[in-house]
Amino acid sequence: MKKFFLFIIFYFSFICYVKCEDVLSLKAPSAILIESSTGKVLYEKEAHVKRSPASMTKMMTLLLTMEALEDGRIKLDDKVFISKKAASMGGTQIFVEENSYVSIETLLKGICIASANDASVALAEHIGGNLDRFVGMMNDKARELGCKNTNFKNPHGLDEEGHYSSTYDMAIIARELIKYPYILKLTSTYEDNINVSGENHWLVNTNKLIRFYSGIDGLKTGYTSKAMYCLTATMERNNMRLISVVMKEDNKDNRSKDTISLMEYGFSNYGSKNIYNKNSFYGYLVIENSNNRKIKYYLDRDVNLIVNKNVKDVNYTVDIKLDKVKAPIKKNSIVGKLLLNYDNKAYSYDLIVHEDVKKASFFEVYKNLFKDIINGVRIRY
Repeated sequence: MKKFFLFIIFYFSFICYVKCEDVLSLKAPSAILIESSTGKVLYEKEAHVKRSPASMTKMMTLLLTMEALEDGRIKLDDKVFISKKAASMGGTQIFVEENSYVSIETLLKGICIASANDASVALAEHIGGNLDRFVGMMNDKARELGCKNTNFKNPHGLDEEGHYSSTYDMAIIARELIKYPYILKLTSTYEDNINVSGENHWLVNTNKLIRFYSGIDGLKTGYTSKAMYCLTATMERNNMRLISVVMKEDNKDNRSKDTISLMEYGFSNYGSKNIYNKNSFYGYLVIENSNNRKIKYYLDRDVNLIVNKNVKDVNYTVDIKLDKVKAPIKKNSIVGKLLLNYDNKAYSYDLIVHEDVKKASFFEVYKNLFKDIINGVRIRY
């Protein structure tokens, strides 16, 4: 009870907004704050220094699991065989039993809510075939995402020589992971009950901020004696989602305080400005061999800029690059790019079609050609 009231005291002491001119005095040796849709860095402190990530490692385990679910390689109700290795894991666990079977959904809850090491190993062995192969998949994915200061040795995050990451790389992985709404559904769950081998287990979220700080709905805590206290957090406010990461905090209170400071700093000083709405933006693409050559293209998502609220002028440039495409084309196919340059950085957005485009018949080709000759039209891409 005493700890609870201490938490409430520091929570309300940090609820006030941080002004742009204020300097964040974080306790964390390494920290970062990014906006999720663009990846724009809003604050960083030793963000590329290699440190032990502890259980934040599990974000990559979760990401590979979600990709396997999306690809149809596994299903939530699939039963996972529990090996001796998985059952013998120390640290936080949901107490899976050797030679038993546990559903993927239950294992995901164990990881997202309770940060279970045994559940992480079980999923890794199931998806990768064995631990070594899965760890290889983890490192391949890290390189694919552009993580330059990350090397994984295991799927759970317990200290091991050569197992490291950085706050920047953790933010990149988190940004990819939260594209799956199911993950945020689980990481925002404060408590739940699961059944493992016929026994009920009560899970309580290791991230207490999801209960005591309105808006935070994830993402992953971490602690080992080497890594100290770590946290990747995310929250959405005013149509903008932020991701923060702090590493090697001295204690849980500082981990929470620094996370709150980062979030308040971000939402106080930055906002999302809509440039184009995907439902109202469109243009025309001429496809010479289609039955209907003049086809509308649209944005696949809204174009938003993350702007500093204290800067009045927002300058950006936009360019449209259309591909040379030929029919037939399926609905939602990419036919070009909208290229946006803002704040000395380039952003790319896909242009898609909202309908199937059929190939013109022999008769339609000559019919269209005749119309062009009569109208003096010269077809250009």
